[in-house]
Amino acid sequence: MSTADVLLSKEDGLGRIILNRPKALNALTHGMVLEIAAALTAWEDDDDVRAVVITGAGERGLCAGGDIRAIYHDARAGGRGAVDFWRDEYRMNAHISRYRKPYVAIMDGIVMGGGVGVSAHGNVRIVTERSVVGMPEVGIGFIPDVGGTYLLSRAPGELGTHAALTSARLGPGDALALGLADHFVPAERLGDLIEALAVHGPQAAVAAHAATPPPSEVAAQRAWIDACYSAATVEEIVVRLRDAGDQSAKEAAEQITGKSPTSLKVTLRALREARDLSTLEEALERELRIATVLLGAHDLAEGIRAQVIDKDRNPQWSPATLEQVTPELVDSYFAPEETR
Repeated sequence: MSTADVLLSKEDGLGRIILNRPKALNALTHGMVLEIAAALTAWEDDDDVRAVVITGAGERGLCAGGDIRAIYHDARAGGRGAVDFWRDEYRMNAHISRYRKPYVAIMDGIVMGGGVGVSAHGNVRIVTERSVVGMPEVGIGFIPDVGGTYLLSRAPGELGTHAALTSARLGPGDALALGLADHFVPAERLGDLIEALAVHGPQAAVAAHAATPPPSEVAAQRAWIDACYSAATVEEIVVRLRDAGDQSAKEAAEQITGKSPTSLKVTLRALREARDLSTLEEALERELRIATVLLGAHDLAEGIRAQVIDKDRNPQWSPATLEQVTPELVDSYFAPEETR
């Protein structure tokens, strides 16, 4: 059953999911996740549904992520509601990745964090000229989650590392280059595309409406990105970026140094280890373990405060520098729960 925050319907063989919080850039609440998950389960065995399509209400984007205000208040109160939200969200992400029917994600406009989780695990992922895709979590004291470590670890070369550590805002060509999307369709054709999905199915509909995407800016910078981000530590990555002799590399170094030092180091390790994981589910389990520890740490609440609550854009990280984030501290985020 639909609620005001997520509209669910069956129309002409399509299971339609419309994220409907446009004033909040369609940020996901726990209730929305549970509704979407239930609909996906029901539609998977429903012969009246040949494909699922997810879109966002309004003109600004598919989804800006999870409801981080709720996470902030939970972290401040020492609660566990955020962990329950993440657990259900990650289960939904895993289900999307193995969905037995075409799952068409219209990644128009802003697609960040949890928005990547409801789209980039699908099997038909469409970007437009308005798409801005990213995993900005290190800027709020968190890590790329919703399977973000798995997705970014499989991007060509070190493009995923660059995107994760800088919180890069990826255009449509970049999203395609990193493997976060499959097709480019101009925004003016989306209405016709959805109509064609119902009549002809995803393959024919996409073939009829897809166009040549714009080039990828980050892919054109692979030389210095691969050379710099292949370093073993965040500290060495920053040094290489500053010494690369490229203005974009220097800007990347400055972007990184403004993020949570703890999140940066935990994210780099999570990305590197995700390369050796065989399944998305393994990565999601590890992300949940890390997220649970981060919920009780200083930087997550502080990062959300600075970016969203007070909006002073001046987070006071603790530890304050990369050098102060010890290997033992990083290890604590990866320890099995029973050993903490």
